[in-house]
Amino acid sequence: MFKRMIGPALVLAAICAVPAHAETVDLTPDGTWYQFDVDGNFDSSLGFIDLVGDVLSFSFTTTTLTRLDVVDTGFSGDLYELFDNGVSLGFTSSAVNDANNNIGFNTFDAALANSNYSRGFFELAAGTHTITGRLSQSVVDPSFGELNASSGGLRVSPVPLPASLPLLLSGAGLIAAFRRRFVAA
Repeated sequence: MFKRMIGPALVLAAICAVPAHAETVDLTPDGTWYQFDVDGNFDSSLGFIDLVGDVLSFSFTTTTLTRLDVVDTGFSGDLYELFDNGVSLGFTSSAVNDANNNIGFNTFDAALANSNYSRGFFELAAGTHTITGRLSQSVVDPSFGELNASSGGLRVSPVPLPASLPLLLSGAGLIAAFRRRFVAA
């Protein structure tokens, strides 16, 4: 009987040894929320994963200045470090570490409005970006200890030009035109 179990055990061990493949989500910088998860059972690095445990990154290209918003959902108390093309952008804000404070998953706007939840705002220049992240601090449950599991969301939005900027530029253009006219005369 033991000999019959060796084959299936080896197959199972080989399947478990295969690393999770990476999943890249191509997103449009239009303010749409995208979910990510973290679970130490799936990814020991505590990096962003999708619902089935695949390593997750978000890619987009923009020709204008954009803002990346990141927020924790689920239980409050998780902090993230964000990366753009492998370079750290920084950490999300500190949060109230409370395993009983559960706003629910996929409630990104509600979590963003609640100061108990970690959030981060990062400006990104025009170009191609690949955003990844990792859980840098997990909520601590008094019964279980550090959970090392989290859910959050991110969105990318264009940064609008201030309403006064076009007026300032047109005024500068008029001053330059008048100056050239009077200096030439």
